Amino acid sequence: MQKSRTEQFFRMDDRTWDRHASGLNLWTRFATLPFLFLAGWSHVWIGPWGAGAAVSAVALWLWVNPRLFPLPVRTDTWHAKATFGERVWVNRARVPIPASHTKNAHSLTVLTVLGFLSGFFGALINHFWIALAGALATYVGKLLFLNGMVRLYQEMKDKDPIYRSWLRVPSNDNRKRDRAA
Repeated sequence: MQKSRTEQFFRMDDRTWDRHASGLNLWTRFATLPFLFLAGWSHVWIGPWGAGAAVSAVALWLWVNPRLFPLPVRTDTWHAKATFGERVWVNRARVPIPASHTKNAHSLTVLTVLGFLSGFFGALINHFWIALAGALATYVGKLLFLNGMVRLYQEMKDKDPIYRSWLRVPSNDNRKRDRAA
């Protein structure tokens, strides 16, 4: 598959996307938002240059994060399918997706971005309630977006053989048997 501009900007190759499907990757990225807001808030204690350095360190972590964790053993999980849906979304110019998914993704992206901007603004002006409301809007928007990406992947996985090939389930998965018992 040819890489989109988004993939090129973030340097997302196939191996990075595979690692990005890890649950460790998703949940540690989710845990990063408070640190990003705290880095913005920190200008009070460490000055604007120190806060800028702290924000840069968090941004670097967000870039390194999908490259850090090992490949997931299985990819039939919610977080892996959310990542696959994001890949399908990024590839939508080459393999068209249903219009309902486009509208939903755009709306939730707007919610997420507005939540993030207001939350980060709240952090910069040291207003806890604005920062908290922005963080909550960011989390809600992103979780709903990811859930939509799971639905998108479920709908699109049989439209392209590459999409279907991303699913991996170990042939000897005793955890599945234990849950059924």
